[in-house]
Amino acid sequence: MNVLTEYEYQALILSLKVAFFAILWLIPLGIGLAWLLARKQFIGKSFVDSLIHLPLVLPPVVIGYLLLISMGRQGFIGQWLYQQFDLVFSFSWKGAVLACVVVALPLMVRSIRLSLESVDNRLEQAAATLGASPVKIFFTITLPLTIPGIITGTMLSFARSLGEFGATISFVSNIPGETQTIPLAMYNFIETPGSEAEAMRLCVISIAIALGSLVVSEWLSRISVKRLGGSA
Repeated sequence: MNVLTEYEYQALILSLKVAFFAILWLIPLGIGLAWLLARKQFIGKSFVDSLIHLPLVLPPVVIGYLLLISMGRQGFIGQWLYQQFDLVFSFSWKGAVLACVVVALPLMVRSIRLSLESVDNRLEQAAATLGASPVKIFFTITLPLTIPGIITGTMLSFARSLGEFGATISFVSNIPGETQTIPLAMYNFIETPGSEAEAMRLCVISIAIALGSLVVSEWLSRISVKRLGGSA
């Protein structure tokens, strides 16, 4: 395989950057929402659950359009963010991060929620009878036992963020060096006659990164389960 061109290298680095920052937001959001859905009963819970998982069934272009009209510079939320904090998401790599957070959130929440629901409540109840506060119980018992789900959700969300296309191109366009991730660069190559080799290189890189993420996820999950006393 030939050495990557500067154009391809920029797309690769930007993809990793966007996926990394998306994960930084997704982990706390995923843990909080998964805990809320797994442990609390409240009016509208089914609606909240459906809303969180809606990106799984919506066309990505629809998600991008909704982000554009809400979080764009002239959007009803984006305009306020720009006026108050000089923060702009549209046509920026920050917007690509936001798009990845939205489309990958269901994967993160689902993985962590399943792990939370498998935690034995008797362990938490025993800690409570010994005087442990709810916060201490969460960080010393619940969260450690949820690590396999967090790992799985993180790696799946990372891989999903690397492959995000529709919402990204609808919300932040396809700007080389700013919003052009690997999928968007591949789209350009596919549309350009004589660029089959470049498209194939990025295709192979995408497959390698996604496959590596899944393998690492499985490996880390097995290790964490063994350390928690389970069986892989």
